[in-house]
Amino acid sequence: MAPKFGIDLGSYIPSTQTIKERCTTLKAWELPKQDSALAPDYVWTNKDMDPVPPEDQTWTLWTWMAYWATDTINLGTWETASSIIAVGLTWKEAIPIMVVGTFCVAVPMVLNGAIGAALHVPFSVIVRSGFGYYFAYFCIISRSILAMFWLGIQGANGAQAMQLMISSIWPSFNNIPDTIGFAKQGISTEGMISYFLFWIIQLPLLLIPPTKLRWLFIVKLVAAPITAIATLAWCVHKAGGSGSLFNQPPKVHGSQYAYLWLSCMSAVTGSWATLACNIPDFSRYARSSKGQYIQLPFLPIIFTVCGVLGIVTTSATQMLWDGTPLWNPLDIIAHWQAYGSSGRAAAFFAALAWYIAQVGTNITANSISAANDLTVLFPRWVNIYRGCIIAAIVGGWVIVPWKILSSATTFLAFMGGYSVFLAPMAGIIASDYWLIKRRLIDVPALYDPYGRYRYYHGVNWQALLAFLCAVCPNLPGLAYSINPAGSHISQGVKNLYSFDWLFGFVVSSFLYTVLHKIFPARESLIEKTIDGVEASLGRKAEAGNASPGLEEGGGDEKQMGHVHAQRKMSEGFGYANVDPIHRARDVYDT
Repeated sequence: MAPKFGIDLGSYIPSTQTIKERCTTLKAWELPKQDSALAPDYVWTNKDMDPVPPEDQTWTLWTWMAYWATDTINLGTWETASSIIAVGLTWKEAIPIMVVGTFCVAVPMVLNGAIGAALHVPFSVIVRSGFGYYFAYFCIISRSILAMFWLGIQGANGAQAMQLMISSIWPSFNNIPDTIGFAKQGISTEGMISYFLFWIIQLPLLLIPPTKLRWLFIVKLVAAPITAIATLAWCVHKAGGSGSLFNQPPKVHGSQYAYLWLSCMSAVTGSWATLACNIPDFSRYARSSKGQYIQLPFLPIIFTVCGVLGIVTTSATQMLWDGTPLWNPLDIIAHWQAYGSSGRAAAFFAALAWYIAQVGTNITANSISAANDLTVLFPRWVNIYRGCIIAAIVGGWVIVPWKILSSATTFLAFMGGYSVFLAPMAGIIASDYWLIKRRLIDVPALYDPYGRYRYYHGVNWQALLAFLCAVCPNLPGLAYSINPAGSHISQGVKNLYSFDWLFGFVVSSFLYTVLHKIFPARESLIEKTIDGVEASLGRKAEAGNASPGLEEGGGDEKQMGHVHAQRKMSEGFGYANVDPIHRARDVYDT
């Protein structure tokens, strides 16, 4: 008998009649309107935006450690670290860059994570407190685009792993004529075939609730570190041990050295810039606000440990291949195929481990994050399930991620570039909660377009001004990093851009706080927090929506039939909880 994974495929596949209707009318794509626990009746919303009820608050200290352990081990972490070597610095600079850069972003991550753990609401709702109900949509759009970018980046890396797996079994795959043109397009014909195979295999996995894929994360947690350590050992052994490996001098000096150091640090912070903003999407499932503080020491430690593997390995490759650093571990694994059948077998299993690592990271960190935002932007048409499909298409094809990964310089420019926009967002969110509101939030008002957080026509002008002052000085540097030949800027502007994350976070936090102290928005300030979970449970009880019989295992068949009908109409159900340890409850359970 085939094993059961608890996945009702009928919940995800539309009926033949539904498909016919969607080919003829747009209204057929409309989702059934869900009743929100807090939003007014005229606001179209979905249950994933509601405060997380106590029974779904599953995250503990161990969950946080397991999540970061599974999320951090991927090719992106390796490449972020090893690309520091590739641009001219050495391991002596790369390791402190990793530590300082990750710590700098861990601080706002913990500050903003505490908001989700205390209020149990997602980033897309929390951001309204500081930015205003409608200006918050700008932040949500920006974050969703960047999450899809990162989804594509991880996918492009995973495609190279797929290419190695295929060529390890059939070496002739490497001899396919390149009709696309790698030099111009950044991808070859065999690369495009591999990329499509990676994407099409990954797609159904993105559509399965993460808590039903715990086995995948366990395999990733074991296989990826073993592969990384084996790659390191092979390179160091071939390079002749530690000898000259740890005595290589940097290739840059003087002021260029200092600003390259800062630029690489910004790239490290940029790799976590998205999560520094949307960490409430995960921390809202925490049982208490204390557990999430483990991120402050744990994230820099595990990120640095993973990064050191890439740093040392890339340093060794400079001695193996005539001074050319291989900053992508898959490029190293490709050389194993020259060692006969045993080398190809090693290359296959190593590539498979990195493939699993990429898919696992895309599921927990990128796909769900982007889908969360899309459900807020288009609640009438998009749920988590559809959001994952849209994110997979946009991130996988629209942004052409293989071009971003064409060189270490381009990759670092991409990583540092989106810090320009996300650092001010993280700064404003943190300062609004901790310094202005002093942790006193009216959670139900966050769901009301005409509530106390409307400000001026849905825009908080203090947040707008602080955001612009933090972003605009770095826009010329961003333009230059994207197109150096077409941009002419002063050296001072280039230097400012080299630490764009720190500049954006500090300036936005400072200006936002000062503006609110001078021009306080008194209507947004309250003397006691109005808890969203308590208000939600109270309203459900008043409306008669509580179903004790179901919670106690009773047999309310009518209600259960309604649950299955809702799930069927929605083609799946919300599964934003990415807890790698505990099983999450179906959000349609009442």
